[in-house]
Order: sequence, then C-alpha cells, then structure tokens
Amino acid sequence: MSTKHPIVAITGSSGAGTTTITRAFQHIFRRENVNAAIIEGDSFHAYDRLQMRQKLKEAEAAGEHSFSHFGPSGNLFEELAQLFAAYGERGTGRCRKYLHDEVEGAEYGQAPGTFTPWADLQEGTDLLFYEGLHGAVVTDRVNVAQHADLLVGVVPTINLEWIQKLHRDQNLRGYSQEAVVDTILRRMPDYVSYICPQFSRTHVNVQRVPVVDTSNPFIARDIPSLDESMLVIRFADPKGIDFPYLLSMLHGSFMSRPNTIVCPGGKMGLAVQLIFTPMILRLMSNRRQALL
Repeated sequence: MSTKHPIVAITGSSGAGTTTITRAFQHIFRRENVNAAIIEGDSFHAYDRLQMRQKLKEAEAAGEHSFSHFGPSGNLFEELAQLFAAYGERGTGRCRKYLHDEVEGAEYGQAPGTFTPWADLQEGTDLLFYEGLHGAVVTDRVNVAQHADLLVGVVPTINLEWIQKLHRDQNLRGYSQEAVVDTILRRMPDYVSYICPQFSRTHVNVQRVPVVDTSNPFIARDIPSLDESMLVIRFADPKGIDFPYLLSMLHGSFMSRPNTIVCPGGKMGLAVQLIFTPMILRLMSNRRQALL
C-alpha cells in the first residue's frame, strides 16, 4: 500500500459486469481529473494464445487435468506482485499488453493473441488501476493483495458465470459445448484455490445475482441482462459509508445486512460512481498531502 502512489484493483471474472464497472471508474477518473495507469490482468498470463494451446496439450498428455489461466501455472504472479510493489514505491513499473483481437493486433503490428514487449509505465500517473482475475491473489510465494489500497471484487453467481462462458465460447469462438464444459471442469481446482479466496480480502464486493431461472446453465438460451439481475454490494468495513444517501439515490435498493446493500442490476454504473467516487477522492487527497 502506498499513499503517494495508490493502487486500485478490480478482481473479477466474466459475467459479473467488470466491463461496466471499469467504464464507470474511467468516468470517475475523467471527471475528477485523475491520471490513471490502466493495467489489464491478461497482460500477466504466462503464455500467449498459441503457447497456451500447446501447454494444454502437454499437460493433458502428462495426465495434468487442472492446468488453467486461473492458477499460478498459467500466470506470472511474481511479475504482477513486482509491478504493484514498484508502483507503490516509485510510481512506475514494467508491464506489457495482451492483444485480444485483430483490431488490437493491427494497432501494434502484431498477431492477435500475442504480447507487446515489456516496457516501463508512463511516469507521472496519479494511481494504478488494475482489472483482471488476480488483483487480490495470495500464494505461498507471492502476496499481490498487500500492495493494493482499494480492492474491489466483482463476481457473478457461478451459474451465471458458466452461462456467460458457454455463450461466448460457442458463439464467438466456435467451440462445442463439450469443449467448454471440459474447460470449466479443468479450471475448477484453480477457481476454488485462487479465485474464490480473493473475495475475502477485498474491501468491497459486487456480486451479480440473476432473478431469472439459471438452474441449468447448460441449456440457457440467453445471458441474463443487468436489468434481469440484482447487485449484492458488501462492504468489509461499513464505517463511513453513507447508506441512507445510497438508498435514496439507487431506486429500488434495500439493505439486507448492516454492511450490505442490494440494488437493481441496471443501476450498476450509477452505484459504482456513487460508492467509489468518494473513495478515489480520498486517495487523491491523501496523495496530495503526502507529496507536500
């Protein structure tokens, strides 16, 4: 953790609304004139797309059926921890970018599914903003979570996560349902060991819960929308949270526990801005005081 060079980490997986939440944070940064260094978690995968396919084949041939992007074997946890530590100390660090598609690849003159070269972050940024799978990961070798000043968990219910993956991989990537189910099962040990525990270390969790039937995710025809969901927002430390204000601003919301507010899923972007704007402003105020 660092007062002069704060780190905000959004940790979550597909189907929860990480894109909506990241966009809401970008609105906060733009409105409050915060110069943020944006880091994507995919940048710290251990292998590019072709290498990962080869590693999967090798793992299966060796009888290893739990090799995945969710665990340490498929990621560079040490390098991620080094980036967080370096940014907290000096406001810089080394990173790269994973090129997801043809558009991103063309921008850098590289094939999609590859990484750009490692490079130093631009100097002079106000904070580091990470969005990915492992912003709060802890293993017997590294502790990424200890470096973050604000940790936000973003997670769907497990059936919703599976529906999201099934639809994306079948419709956009051309995989069979059997192949997608195999991936889900292969990832499960790492999901249990490295993804779930992070949400006990976060300062705020945002969980998307569908209010339509998702009891059998393998036959779902559509991905439940935000308007077909409720958000369960849990604060690890509710001290200082203005719950009456949030309830008044988020129509249809209520409190289910003293540290938990529930609101309509369609209010996700607004809820994020209402909740996290004061927190970002507090980080920036503390940063200015520390730099005097």
